[in-house]
Amino acid sequence: MVLKRFFPFFFSDGQDAEINAFCEKALGFVPRHSEVYRIALTHKSLMQEASDGHKINNERLEYLGDAMLSAIVAEVLYLKYPDKGEGYLTEMRSKIVSRRNLNKVAHKMGLFDMLAYDHSNIRINESRTLEGNALEALIGALYIDKGYVFTRKIVVERIIGRFVDIEKLASTNWNYKGMLVDYCQKRHSRLCFVLDRTERQGHDRHAVYYVHAEIDGKSMESACGLSIKSAEQLAAEKTYNQLTRNKTRNGQKVNGQPQA
Repeated sequence: MVLKRFFPFFFSDGQDAEINAFCEKALGFVPRHSEVYRIALTHKSLMQEASDGHKINNERLEYLGDAMLSAIVAEVLYLKYPDKGEGYLTEMRSKIVSRRNLNKVAHKMGLFDMLAYDHSNIRINESRTLEGNALEALIGALYIDKGYVFTRKIVVERIIGRFVDIEKLASTNWNYKGMLVDYCQKRHSRLCFVLDRTERQGHDRHAVYYVHAEIDGKSMESACGLSIKSAEQLAAEKTYNQLTRNKTRNGQKVNGQPQA
């Protein structure tokens, strides 16, 4: 059987009622082999090791699902925007498959309640970032279980069709660091990002970076991420949103529009 070739160390014909119920409710189908979906929802913080040495977690399925999702989204955008060039299509694909967007989609699907991870080593705010990874792994599991044609159908109709507003994403600028830089330049303010500390977390002691934004020497919003770049982007987003909310409360407008 094909599934045994991919998961020779973790295969059973038993049914998993919880997985089946979730897939039927969220995605409209019942798995043939629920075990592979259970692996897709198992974070490496709860990683098990099979008797033959294989690591049982969702990282390999995440890799596979990422490739499947990218290809499917590329095709959807190619057909949807026949007059758009490569640059536009690439940017749109990046927005759809971004960790930020996938986390939101996965949360809307109710994926968070299905995740298995080590609660003692992962904080609540960090656990929310696991959802997008698990969604990719779930797509990888779907491909293994049902094949590409069925996977494409589910992704297009039940994931993108129900949970992704492509037109809204097209008009959304997510480069908050660039927006904050522009905001500060227009006001001749000095912006910098400061690395506060680095922590090692989880069983594999992965690095988590904590940074905060500073404007003219004043500490602004802080954030953490699995890379300095992602932490800076999140801190920039929180700072930019805070600044623009303050302007709105004062009856002013931003982004180059007239200000009172």
